[in-house]
Amino acid sequence: MISSIAPLTADMLKSESIVSARDSVNVSAPSGGISFGQLLSETAMKTVNNLEAAEATSIKALQGDADTRQVVDAIMSAEQSLQSAVAIRDKIVNAYLEISRMAI
Repeated sequence: MISSIAPLTADMLKSESIVSARDSVNVSAPSGGISFGQLLSETAMKTVNNLEAAEATSIKALQGDADTRQVVDAIMSAEQSLQSAVAIRDKIVNAYLEISRMAI
């Protein structure tokens, strides 16, 4: 579930446990693995599902079928998912701009 994944920070990316200096980034899927595009697509779908679940929980609370704690948990989870999606989008845009500035 995307809500259980903390947003990536610069310190986390520098950590040896996440990315090693000798590791290379492989965009294509290794045998039986998942591609980068599929990973982004799944992350986006999980974010959308999380936002929809928070909205549904809020509507249930307005109807009297959900308590305040459920609403707060759902909204906080949706907020974390949205912040992660925005951070990923910003990194992709920055990478594209960096590549576009390269001299050919």
